[in-house]
Amino acid sequence: MFVIKYCRDWVAYFFMLAYWAVTSIFVSLVGSLLYIILPQKYALVSGRFLIQKDFQFFILLLKVTGLLILEDEQLKKLASRQGAMIVAPNHLALWDVVYIVAEVPALICIMKESILKNPLFGGQAGRLAGYIPVNSISQMIKLAKQCLVNNDQLLIFPEGTRTKTDAQWLNPIQGGVALLAKQTSVPVIPVFIRSNSRFFEKGWPLYKKPEFPLKLSINVAEPVFMQQSETTQEFVQRLQKIYIDELSRPHPLRRAPKQ
Repeated sequence: MFVIKYCRDWVAYFFMLAYWAVTSIFVSLVGSLLYIILPQKYALVSGRFLIQKDFQFFILLLKVTGLLILEDEQLKKLASRQGAMIVAPNHLALWDVVYIVAEVPALICIMKESILKNPLFGGQAGRLAGYIPVNSISQMIKLAKQCLVNNDQLLIFPEGTRTKTDAQWLNPIQGGVALLAKQTSVPVIPVFIRSNSRFFEKGWPLYKKPEFPLKLSINVAEPVFMQQSETTQEFVQRLQKIYIDELSRPHPLRRAPKQ
């Protein structure tokens, strides 16, 4: 039985990566075409719809094949929230954005410019959807602020990158999220992602197969508003404490840092 499961898992892992690569390139090509021919207001809706459906089907495939067990009921409720907000998850692994955007498609993602140019991540579809590249902090803040003023919803990973393997629960939160909260008075919604696996964490090689099934839990906190008397540094410290308090509490999927 062990040999059968071992072989099955390797086949499933290869198929998962192949499917991701093929569909991402396809979505990127379609996104490139639509970006050229569609007016902007239709392009944004089309891009977000295209990305959401791609992510939803990918997650469904992982669930049906027994590769993924995902608890995200709180995230589904977040999708019904109206008005501008900053959705701010901790960033365990490469596919965190997949799980979130699949349920909350209206989000405008703030992402590394290299990802938005990479067809293996559906890059051109992200451009179609109005995602914001991080090529300079000042430009990113300017574009993100304008989105929030327009009552849009942002997805930003406050750590700035995936959590380091030796981090104490998460990396230090960067100041960008505090600047946006201060300049727009928009709430920050902390999102807590937990997993039984370090799959696709920072530095995870493609040839290394994880243990299946992957188990993920996604929880959503109450909105956090920046107080008028707070500095950006104080707000960052308050956010950091919220994440650490939640991620360090007893939980079946609690993941302590590597020693």
